[in-house]
Amino acid sequence: MKPIAVILALSTPALALAEEPEVVAATAEKVGMGWRFEVTLKHPDTGWDHYADGWDVVDADGHVIAVRELMHPHVAEQPFTRSLSAVTVPDGTRRVFIRAKCSVHGWTGPVYEMELSPEG
Repeated sequence: MKPIAVILALSTPALALAEEPEVVAATAEKVGMGWRFEVTLKHPDTGWDHYADGWDVVDADGHVIAVRELMHPHVAEQPFTRSLSAVTVPDGTRRVFIRAKCSVHGWTGPVYEMELSPEG
């Protein structure tokens, strides 16, 4: 094996273990003038060095509607659900996408697609 191939071969198992966060469920409810989103993430948080640190709501054109920051690891709580209230969704938006973020990989995919009911 050439030296670079050996380095890649030795580092591949470590990369395979570093999983990206996944949105496993999400709901949206119209509350007053805004929306309340509940998002469930799954990620093998290992501590402060690698944890799911946020999720966002994005429209079909890629515009970020809202961001939920997560301020600490959830090592012993997997999957876990967090909510975000009073989200202003632009009029006429009926489809949104939820993306997850972690402290190592940043914003990842696949995204979670959901329809918003006009009735909420």
